[in-house]
Amino acid sequence: MSKTITVNGTERPIPSDPRVSLLDFLRENEGLTGTKKGCDHGQCGACTVIVNGMRINSCLTLAAMHDGDSVTTIEGLGTPTSPSPLQSAFVEHDGFQCGYCTPGQICSATAMLDEIAAGFASDASEDLLGKMQASPEEIRERMSGNLCRCGAYANIVTAIREVAQGDA
Repeated sequence: MSKTITVNGTERPIPSDPRVSLLDFLRENEGLTGTKKGCDHGQCGACTVIVNGMRINSCLTLAAMHDGDSVTTIEGLGTPTSPSPLQSAFVEHDGFQCGYCTPGQICSATAMLDEIAAGFASDASEDLLGKMQASPEEIRERMSGNLCRCGAYANIVTAIREVAQGDA
């Protein structure tokens, strides 16, 4: 019985080598180079993808661990002609400079907005049981696992807030 992962809506076979990271599977086997290899230690967030609705660092997990899972990469969120609201907001607010971290930032922000909508609290949440708000503090806390070496953080927060508030 072959094992498969659904990547951006398309079912793909899992590599036979059980040592292949999800990151390497996406980049090398599937040609999805939007997911970046930054530190390869889970510290920078450049490799962030969405697995079954949750954001993960794809460098820290093996492809073989995701049999039957659904993976969304930056390529699955939008296209150049039909970008997602977050992709458009990042462009509009200059939420990137070199762009290397941007795919991971956008994947992380996409899942983060779903976490807020589902009521998941963070260390910055004022009320653990109340409605979660995408305040600048909340966004900064939740996005702290994604580093931007160019320092575009203020613009990233502005872009995410715009989408969270429905202004995008």
